[in-house]
Amino acid sequence: MQPFVTAENIKEHVGEEVVLRGWVYNRTHKGKLVFLLIRDGYGYVQCVAFEGDLDAELFDTLAHIPQETSVYVTGVVRADDRAPGVPGGYELGVTDLSIVQAPEDDYPIALKEHGVDFLLDHRHLWLRMPSQWAVLRVRATVIRAIRDWLDSNGFLNVDTPIITPAACEGTTTLFETEYFDEGSAYLAQSGQLYNEANIFAFGKVYCFGPTFRAEKSKTRRHLTEFWMVEPEMAFCDLDCLMEIEESFISAIVQRVLEECEPELASLERDLSALERITPPFPTDFGTVRNSSTEFDIKLYAHR
Repeated sequence: MQPFVTAENIKEHVGEEVVLRGWVYNRTHKGKLVFLLIRDGYGYVQCVAFEGDLDAELFDTLAHIPQETSVYVTGVVRADDRAPGVPGGYELGVTDLSIVQAPEDDYPIALKEHGVDFLLDHRHLWLRMPSQWAVLRVRATVIRAIRDWLDSNGFLNVDTPIITPAACEGTTTLFETEYFDEGSAYLAQSGQLYNEANIFAFGKVYCFGPTFRAEKSKTRRHLTEFWMVEPEMAFCDLDCLMEIEESFISAIVQRVLEECEPELASLERDLSALERITPPFPTDFGTVRNSSTEFDIKLYAHR
């Protein structure tokens, strides 16, 4: 049986006949050639079918296969870094294809420009597009980097309540709910108050979870629900705070650069600006010290 491959590990199987499982993102028919761009959740693989290598019925199926059809593609992996359109420099020479399921109707998000309102109405399908795929993969890497850095630098993860009895930062931005016969409770704005107390037991702690602000959205970037990381630390002056923040942010950025090159390329990010985010950061306010015994970093990871 041919091995199953993904867009991530296909480069390890050059010259082998393999099976790729995924969905048809795009199809191009050029006479005796059909190019299928298959997405499998890990990336994109170009699959090339030559009419002379396949029976007529299969080639006709490939030439008319609808967008978002789920398929098993069998073929031989070959390196091809000549064409800029070949993702990752590897493609699949198709020898067989089986359809798992084809859409019954036209797929609503065609490969053209759509308005944001339309895309939000089809959010579950919009996630399949390259930009959204890239954003959420980068977000997942950011979250792993946050936890790894904090865990390896002496911070203890202490989860704080999501349903709380009072406001943390303001009484006009709370989502209220009935709490049985005990009155009202609220969705948490922050875990700050809990972990400011917890530092006196553990020294360095953090929480990382969903927080809620009942503020009507005024822009597309204004969220009522988001995830927030909040480290808290005892015995921390301003110099210590700055050193930790610099190392923390730099580690996250460098991790994303290391692990998310295809995603950043898809998003057309300027990598040179990110590569410069390394400690020490420039400062211009001397060595003023903070008398506080804790610090608080909020990093917003948009959904």
